[in-house]
Amino acid sequence: MHKTHPFRRWAAALALTTLTALAACGGGGNGGSGSGTLRMALTDAPACGYDEVNVTVRQVRVHQSSTATDSDGGWSTIELTPARRLDLLTLTNGVLEELGQTGLPAGTYTQLRLVLEDNTPGNPLANSVIPSGGAETALKTPSGPQSGLKINTNLTVAPDQLADFVLDFDACRSVVVAGMSGQYLLKPVLRVLPRTETGVQGEVAAALVVPGTTLSLQQDGVAVRATSPAADGSFKLQPIQPGNYSLVVTSPGRATLVVKNVEVFNGQLLRISPLGERLDPPASGSATLDGEVSTATTPVDAEVRVLQTLNGGPTIELAGGPVDADTGVYDHDVAVAPPQIALYANGASLSFVADPVAPNAFSLRATSGGAIRNAGPFALVLGETRTTDFDFP
Repeated sequence: MHKTHPFRRWAAALALTTLTALAACGGGGNGGSGSGTLRMALTDAPACGYDEVNVTVRQVRVHQSSTATDSDGGWSTIELTPARRLDLLTLTNGVLEELGQTGLPAGTYTQLRLVLEDNTPGNPLANSVIPSGGAETALKTPSGPQSGLKINTNLTVAPDQLADFVLDFDACRSVVVAGMSGQYLLKPVLRVLPRTETGVQGEVAAALVVPGTTLSLQQDGVAVRATSPAADGSFKLQPIQPGNYSLVVTSPGRATLVVKNVEVFNGQLLRISPLGERLDPPASGSATLDGEVSTATTPVDAEVRVLQTLNGGPTIELAGGPVDADTGVYDHDVAVAPPQIALYANGASLSFVADPVAPNAFSLRATSGGAIRNAGPFALVLGETRTTDFDFP
């Protein structure tokens, strides 16, 4: 059974900032006059059972029609020469991989494609993964090399202005294990964000600088941005949109830690607590949630997330990710001790208290093809293994 880390959501942001060799072929509707500059970057979040996730980027293409096909005219194409091989797991804590910037006709671009090199006999590991403790294995990319990984978006390029964006590549949700075949499949989860300084920063205790520690900013039980701590314990969750978030910290052998009501304003890099005050949740044992997801088609295309509802809200995500594409199996470990909760205090010291209700309010949410199945709420006790299967006919 494929074992996942406690939190399997991390993101990579592709910064197309010094993109060269643009072949601007014009564009369809929503066009403007004159030309502007498009800049983008690539970033990532915490590892989730992998030492490396490598992709080789060959092109970035944009179009003013969201329905344009690969063979239609009107594409503006950015060539990376030579193609660049990137380990997404090095792009954490606000680090961006600058790919370049280029001029292109002003207008609104509603489709972006990230085109990867193919794995070939001469270069079989152009796209690859290294499972933690395992050997490097090819990452199968069925659509990337041919037409590109497609994103519907809304990029406005104004005349004589810089349009500055980050491509968020959620690698943990994008890499799917096919256990019986031994393959790893790329099912890309991508989005485009404005490049801003908006975000949250802080430090965790040295004991939390271990594989599997994840810090995430969440809204309504969904991780908007996630990362793992740097070697010195510092972390930075950036870029994000302005808004109200919960900061959630999960780490093997530790209770979940939550800072509520983290209000972030545009252009603000918010400090979660005074400099040098390190987040350090108490020890906790764990329980295991596992099972299988059945779908009418193969490979199994589904995701299972572990949620926990706090006293007075909100609901937070503790773990989640794609199920095994061959077997439908999922397997997540979560802390069973009461989560430690604090209210954000405008950068002042945080005061944490144990949540008395949350240990009885775990739940599971499975999704496949837009359909949703829920299980729970239920309690978990130390050492328990709870098996729950889901069926999507």
